[in-house]
Amino acid sequence: MSVSRRVGRGGGSAVSARTATSRTGNARRSRRRRGLANWATVALAIGLGIAVLAVIFFANAKGAGAGKYAYQVGKPGPGEAAPGVQLSGTDGAAFDLASLRGQTVMLFFQEGIMCEPCWDQIKDIEAHRGEIAALGIDRIVSITGDPLVALSLKVGIEGIKTTVLSDPDLAVSKRYAANQYVMMGESADGHSFVVVGKDGTIRWRADYGGAPNYTMYVPMPNLLADLKKGLGFPS
Repeated sequence: MSVSRRVGRGGGSAVSARTATSRTGNARRSRRRRGLANWATVALAIGLGIAVLAVIFFANAKGAGAGKYAYQVGKPGPGEAAPGVQLSGTDGAAFDLASLRGQTVMLFFQEGIMCEPCWDQIKDIEAHRGEIAALGIDRIVSITGDPLVALSLKVGIEGIKTTVLSDPDLAVSKRYAANQYVMMGESADGHSFVVVGKDGTIRWRADYGGAPNYTMYVPMPNLLADLKKGLGFPS
């Protein structure tokens, strides 16, 4: 009897070991299945994300064109003489618009240091400088109300090459009424572009920063399309 019991106990131990091994194998297979399912979910999410981004990209590309971003046209406007601009710039030189007769100059009035989209706009303008030059624009400067020292630090940090002019009392900005198209009252400029022709006459103006949209950034395809249309180039 004692022998039988010993055998029975030994057999039970073997069965228990096989059962434990089987459970371990099942657990491993279950983990593998869960892992595969998780990877499949991640892959599906990535695929859907790529598809969504593609749809957004092509929708934006298709929608790029003149008039997609509403703007007003302030005074002085096209056909009027451009007011004088004499300001200090981040390039270390004094800027005088009158000295640039014979060149076409684009003035970009913007909100200032705290408006990051405004600086993104300048970077994108620099990236598309060739396309802008092809429209006959020889020089681009930006004008804002921040002190020159702060602007010089900002353009250095951002790696911006475009000259930014300091108009701390908004004297020039007020002559162009560029501070009338912004959500901050009249204490800063909005998001205005003024193209001054070779003869000192304004050829195109677009004030994007006013109500009701208060636009502080215009995608370059749209800005270029508006610029082309305003200057009489074929779209």
